[in-house]
Amino acid sequence: MRTIVISDIHGCYDEFNTMLEKVRYRPAEDQLLLLGDYVDRGMKSKDVVEQVIKLHEQAGAVVLKGNHDDMMLKALLEENARYQYHWLSNGGSQTLLSYCSEVITGNIMEPEVFQAAKTYILEHYRHHLDFLQSLPLYHEGEKHIFVHAGTNPAYPDWKEQPGDDFMWIRDAFYNHPTGLGKTVVFGHTPTFHLHHTGEVWFSPHGDKIGIDGACAYGHRLLCLEIGNDDEYKTYAVPNAANEWPEDSPLEMESTEP
Repeated sequence: MRTIVISDIHGCYDEFNTMLEKVRYRPAEDQLLLLGDYVDRGMKSKDVVEQVIKLHEQAGAVVLKGNHDDMMLKALLEENARYQYHWLSNGGSQTLLSYCSEVITGNIMEPEVFQAAKTYILEHYRHHLDFLQSLPLYHEGEKHIFVHAGTNPAYPDWKEQPGDDFMWIRDAFYNHPTGLGKTVVFGHTPTFHLHHTGEVWFSPHGDKIGIDGACAYGHRLLCLEIGNDDEYKTYAVPNAANEWPEDSPLEMESTEP
């Protein structure tokens, strides 16, 4: 059985489906692993979430939670203006448009406009939120650990690290050996920040593989295939809109609302 790993789809619905076709994904024969961040920045977040739910329920895909999925949940399920602003400032406005453009009649940053959009989503797509809320933070295999952002080397038992670390950690993870004896496959940090190319990143320590190709920034969606013999193959699908030049800087979201 092949393991097909994709992360940080970020509303790039067309590219996601192109990738599934490119790798010739066969639900009955392959294990699909999705590492989080299905929403924000891209323009088809609703369609991505709907498809991910079907892949999980009908094809047994393993689906993990990312920091953007968590930001969306906090903004829509908690009465906290800081959460709302943090989400909208980091791609959430595109997600709202994908869910309810018909009810957004003004500046989405205005409280009354946001509240109308929030009410619409809670009434029509609560099952999407329930699904995202139920997602685990990691998946462990025989030779690999799959997470959205990484593991914290400060914790001898990586499973005991704070939940936010699974979704948000960066430098403390990828700049240091994990010492876990398994390869950690992660997204979250665009590979441009790891080795200045848009390709899958294999760490010098041999203990990490980064697969966030920054598709929603106009770059590419990446995929890692782990074969039956544990050999790796990588795939890339360029952003269909090609909105950003290849050398464009990537502005990563802040961790605090």
